[in-house]
Amino acid sequence: MPKQTKIKDLPEALRPYERCEQEGPEVLSDAELLAVILRSGSREKNSVALAEEILSLNGSEHGLLNLMQYSCEEFRELRGVGRVKGLQLLCVGELSRRIWKQSAAGRLNVHDPATVADYYMEDLRHLDYECIHLMLLDAKDRLRKSVCVSRGSMLSSSISSREIFKAVIAHQACGLILVHNHPSGDPTPSADDVLFTQKVRIAAAELGIMLRDHVIIGDNCYFSFVEHEMLHAAPR
Repeated sequence: MPKQTKIKDLPEALRPYERCEQEGPEVLSDAELLAVILRSGSREKNSVALAEEILSLNGSEHGLLNLMQYSCEEFRELRGVGRVKGLQLLCVGELSRRIWKQSAAGRLNVHDPATVADYYMEDLRHLDYECIHLMLLDAKDRLRKSVCVSRGSMLSSSISSREIFKAVIAHQACGLILVHNHPSGDPTPSADDVLFTQKVRIAAAELGIMLRDHVIIGDNCYFSFVEHEMLHAAPR
């Protein structure tokens, strides 16, 4: 479809709104779905062409994942994207994340690392810095609270055991699961990850609290210390 062609000048069978209404949203391409939300393009390009440009930002192959990875200011660098459209794009990404989170919450089982990873995947996999979350559990191993206790640089996040247990005590947790991400996308634990896990496990045990697992989030993949029988690995 030529970028200069206005949506209203297209045959009705090719217009995203009409196709969505008549055939359902599932028949639309990613760009057409986004065009319906954006509603309009610019003088140089229609809404579908603008959507295609957004989905291929900087030559990206991430497509819809761009909605989770770019800021409003970055979107606004595109001709045809102003304040309102920039905010619309952020909200689409946030709605997607919340839909995933709500769905994952229904499947969450703290004894199943895969469901723990699912619960945090869309929160953490897109970040370019490390972030440490605590899953704080009650006496029946039910999730009482999830708290973020550290946001670090692109390469590391620095946090002491004391900061972790301040949160544990504040929420009267009986158990916990450590969760953090690797911005590289590779969830394989580093030597520091192993050492830190053991320090937290030992400190928790002294307080009568059990560390149930440490789950590291990568790019749509994860590593569980429990699954790899490393929760009680000797510190190096």
